Amino acid sequence: MKLEGYIFLSNVRFYAFHGVMPQETKVGGEFLVDLRVGYPIADAMQSDEVADTLNYAELYQLVKREMEIPSKLLEHVAGRIARAIGEQFPKVSSIHLKITKKNPPMGADCDGAGVELRIEN
Repeated sequence: MKLEGYIFLSNVRFYAFHGVMPQETKVGGEFLVDLRVGYPIADAMQSDEVADTLNYAELYQLVKREMEIPSKLLEHVAGRIARAIGEQFPKVSSIHLKITKKNPPMGADCDGAGVELRIEN
């Protein structure tokens, strides 16, 4: 039997200053981040020790740090998050990341717009 394990963060809310328009970098806006990371969790299933898994609090701190750095494009933010995850957690086997800007300045009545990326090792 093949075991696939994931650690995830769901609908994490951030106030950040990403955007192309000048008002976005001055006023900021609300963003949601969804992240699912493939990770070998079999040892943690047996040991019940956080040292044997990817600590989601550490994963949150990494995402928070990258979300605090203003960027014009969410693609750039997503790329930074993915690179940082790979560098800090070398056992990661996949990353599924979605960043949603809650009120994009495009005149549409919608819940948000953004980027989504999937990386498989």
